[in-house]
Amino acid sequence: MKYIALVICVLLSHVSSALAQSESSGTITMEFDLSGQKQGQGVKLWIPYPISDPDQRITEISVSGDYAESAVYADQKFSTPMLYARWDKKSEKRTLVFSFHVVRQEVLRKDFPPTEARWDARDYELYLQPSRLGPIDGMVKELADQITAGKTTVYARAKAIYDWTCENMYRDPKTKGCGPGDVCSLLQKPGGKCTDIHSVFVALCRAAGVPAREIFGVRQGRKGVVDVTKWQHCWAEFFLPGYGWVPVDPADVRKMMLKYNLALDDPKTKEYRDYFWGGWDPYRVKIAVGRDLVLNPPQQGEPLNTFGYPYAEVGGEVVDWLDPKTFKYTITYRR
Repeated sequence: MKYIALVICVLLSHVSSALAQSESSGTITMEFDLSGQKQGQGVKLWIPYPISDPDQRITEISVSGDYAESAVYADQKFSTPMLYARWDKKSEKRTLVFSFHVVRQEVLRKDFPPTEARWDARDYELYLQPSRLGPIDGMVKELADQITAGKTTVYARAKAIYDWTCENMYRDPKTKGCGPGDVCSLLQKPGGKCTDIHSVFVALCRAAGVPAREIFGVRQGRKGVVDVTKWQHCWAEFFLPGYGWVPVDPADVRKMMLKYNLALDDPKTKEYRDYFWGGWDPYRVKIAVGRDLVLNPPQQGEPLNTFGYPYAEVGGEVVDWLDPKTFKYTITYRR
């Protein structure tokens, strides 16, 4: 009986471990204090607003603060949701707390069909267009054609671009934030962080006629309470006709290579490359999509290159969102 009980305990332990790897959950709290910004000026704040989808469930949303106005809107091009708050010129305190609970699933989409369905590129035109920093002509088109030469299917072209990205891009820890994703500059010096690496992947895919897009989010912690203020992350996906959107994350391949000092031919590198082709771990939360966003209500500045970070304007002047000490915000994860 003792042996049977031990076996059952071991089996339950394995099951629990598997569940822990396939799902991650916790509460994320974002705290903002813009009181130290210039007084006598109107203040506007836009925060990426996560919503539920097949990969994540968002509940227990809470918003509080001393703002004059607050609402949830979306931009008109990508339908990216955002929490908007405004403080009047006379406001001395400008604080806001936004929290939500997330249950995120591991995403594995690797059961690819043997043949591709017929499709109309016009249905995915939004994800075949260039962005301001992600052109799909000139040197980008030339490289995409070179990488995908002889590849006749969407799957083969996307896989060739994924492999090229894993082998030629690299993670540069000195890059500020997640990187601006300036593709032409990156093709000259292919080092950066997650937005940089995935901007190259997406631009090359689009230049090769493969619909693709970046996804912006923040990582979940793996311990009880974690400061994730600087844990923003960008990943990507491409559309496979007759199958749907396929997850990829070559940036995390390069991150693991840097973290563990792995060479391209290391067996562990192959494991990471195989996993992140059609897979995402659950330790992340999707909060935004789209490049060159016009926020809602519209911001004073130019279209937003990416919306993975909160954005604020004081008297119409942009606050540096990559400097949370100046911007004055914290993001905390509680498991």
